[in-house]
Amino acid sequence: MLPVFRNVERTSNDNGASDTQPAEGNPPVDPLLRLTGAASDEPINVPTIEASDSTFSDGSDLHEGKYFNTKKDLKRKLSDIAMKGNFEFRTRKSNRGRKHAHTLIRGSPEQSFHVLRSYFHMLEKLNPGTVTRIEVDGKSRFKYLFLAFGVAIRGFRYMRKVVGIDETFLKGQYRGVLLVATTQDGNGQCYPIAWGIVDSENEDAWTWFLTQLKEVIGDTDELALISDRAPSIKKAISTVFEKAHHGACAWHVAQNIRNKFKCADIMGSDWSAVNAYRCEDFARYMIEISNRYPRVAEYLENEVGFEKWSRCHYPGLRYNITTTNMVESLNSMLVNARDFPYVALLDVIQEKMSKWWNDRRIVAMAITTPLTPSRESELRPHFAQSNGRHTSQLNPVTYHVKGVELEGVVDIFNKTCTCKEFDIDKLPCVHAVAAAHHAQVSVYSLVSPYYTKEYYVLAYDETIYPVGSQSQWDVPNEVVARIVFPREVKDKKRGRPKTSRFPSVGEFRKWKNRCGKCGAYGHYKKKCHSQTGSTEGNPPTDVPV
Repeated sequence: MLPVFRNVERTSNDNGASDTQPAEGNPPVDPLLRLTGAASDEPINVPTIEASDSTFSDGSDLHEGKYFNTKKDLKRKLSDIAMKGNFEFRTRKSNRGRKHAHTLIRGSPEQSFHVLRSYFHMLEKLNPGTVTRIEVDGKSRFKYLFLAFGVAIRGFRYMRKVVGIDETFLKGQYRGVLLVATTQDGNGQCYPIAWGIVDSENEDAWTWFLTQLKEVIGDTDELALISDRAPSIKKAISTVFEKAHHGACAWHVAQNIRNKFKCADIMGSDWSAVNAYRCEDFARYMIEISNRYPRVAEYLENEVGFEKWSRCHYPGLRYNITTTNMVESLNSMLVNARDFPYVALLDVIQEKMSKWWNDRRIVAMAITTPLTPSRESELRPHFAQSNGRHTSQLNPVTYHVKGVELEGVVDIFNKTCTCKEFDIDKLPCVHAVAAAHHAQVSVYSLVSPYYTKEYYVLAYDETIYPVGSQSQWDVPNEVVARIVFPREVKDKKRGRPKTSRFPSVGEFRKWKNRCGKCGAYGHYKKKCHSQTGSTEGNPPTDVPV
């Protein structure tokens, strides 16, 4: 149904004529009736007409709140009135109105570039320690930008040193690619560290972004960088980071296998090979894969490398983080803001991070356990499972625990266990809990400090402040004078702008094309080789799930 709205009130004079007066709370407007088609958002403006001329041929009239079934029906009846009133009406394209409204709210894309340095100046002023960078070409045209809030930089010291990096394309007038670097807090939630916008995903852009990131988080043996296997990222990481270890996202590896070898669920429903703590268990799972898919096993070992995706072979410490899901979550959060001008997009990021910091600070202060809620729920079952286990002391710090599926030798001083779960996750396994009870040592003393309430509170102890409206900015003239100009973009393609992305490697759409001849999915009618003709009425046998 299409509703009819108007922004004026109409009163009838004694002679039947109509006067137009502004609706209460609205400024004076031209005597126009505004009719909006909900199905197409296409405004149709017609002059206010005499009450005697507002009657359709079927006896109905035009009044505020009237509904029409279709836009075609609405236009037909408006044409009827236009003929009776001896006037014409015209329509406007909704996309122009939508863009104009967005410009009024968020500013124009060009203006966003012009105020970019001033915006970054205010962010640095209101949020001490914030790092911003802008790279331009010889003509002061935009190339790259980098943003890391000082609050997140200081909070990174309370995080596990595992950083996921990924990108997502932007959909605004000047396009571009949004780069993200994030880690996880002690409660398993996303903790964004740095953001970047570049012209495209290439080696030069990644090298520039990672160089800025290195200045923020450093480069140590403890640092782990997790990403997909894009060549540009691999080369950039090897160029910039000399000590950090690079790991591949296991989900992207599985998708590459799915695309390259046309086989799904190669890793198993529980990703046993990926999540194995002990190399002995990993070898057993790989034998199973090799027996079924020998070419896949060779690909995983030689082309990808076990050390890139297997938790037990990883040379550094990636804890329980095997994918870049934490980055994908941030990309999903910004799905509706990716067509905003750059400053408006950064405002959305700042607003979301400010809300997260405040909400999580409240949660952290209310915690009554030594660990964060998620880690407490992981550790609690180990207490019950450790009851009744036979534990013997081998030396002052080493204990042998029996009575579970896998025996374990625990070193409570170095915080290790032969099951390797304690070593990798840094959370006491069942053996470590039993050894702690036998040694009369607090189990919580064996937990990594990254999982404690104390670190969780410190990570969100500060506040991220907004820059406010542009009229409130206090920016030096020399900063204002350094205007950034938009980069050149290729000629816009004809037709409706594309907003959906291309599927990633190995990613398939849920629904496929359906043949109009045989009813099957996956091909068109012209490509159909069926000799039976249409099977309309019978369900196809190969409907995708």
